[in-house]
Amino acid sequence: MLIIGIESSALVASVAIAEDDRLVAEYTMNNKKTHSQTLLPMLEEIVTAAGIELKNADAIAISRGPGSFTGLRIGSATAKGLGLALAKPLVEVPTLDSMAFNLYGAGDALICPLMDARRQEVYSGIYEFVPMSRCEAGKQVYAPVSGVRNGEDPQVLTNVVPESAGPVADVIDRLNAYGRPVIFLGDGVPAYADLIAEGMKTAYSFAPAQLSRQRAGSVALLGMRLFEHGITVDAADHAPTYLRVSQAEREKG
Repeated sequence: MLIIGIESSALVASVAIAEDDRLVAEYTMNNKKTHSQTLLPMLEEIVTAAGIELKNADAIAISRGPGSFTGLRIGSATAKGLGLALAKPLVEVPTLDSMAFNLYGAGDALICPLMDARRQEVYSGIYEFVPMSRCEAGKQVYAPVSGVRNGEDPQVLTNVVPESAGPVADVIDRLNAYGRPVIFLGDGVPAYADLIAEGMKTAYSFAPAQLSRQRAGSVALLGMRLFEHGITVDAADHAPTYLRVSQAEREKG
């Protein structure tokens, strides 16, 4: 199975190729270049370097949001164009899910991705990894279904609190109520580190730099899980998930 991953929900531009639970290639840039100028050249470069033909992909996994309105639209247009041109389905991977997946093996800690939505607000969710044997059947979509050793009880990514947009203070209060260690990641961490330090009453830490931002590799691998469960959409039907209206719409209102 061959999955192409695309991530452009924030400042990071990232593309990846995953094949049969193997991350074949990933190209990630965390700078201010325009995604519309970088995504396709980046994808062309890793496809050429890996010796893979796009027509052989089974699906295109796209980070579907929440995030930057412009970034999501560019990623969406890129994925839709590829899907239509190649006659391939799209797999819509929630951006916060893929970020949390970066921290596989986090133990008992809760995982809290924070994407800066400005004005002391964030896009966030709360996640944890639990052994498959203790996970509800309906929450096993992201469980590894191949490459698991005999007798192993693989960790399953589960959503404790659904994705939402709102004040950082509300997220902190919610986390304190659980009384468990927390690992934060995302561009909301440097933006609101002071608020986190002031508000957190339980142990917390920040993910290391190489794991703290969006990655197309995680999008592709989670997309593979979803594809294996038949969770896809036609390219023409795909639309990003914003969680809130744009600044222009807010100002008009």
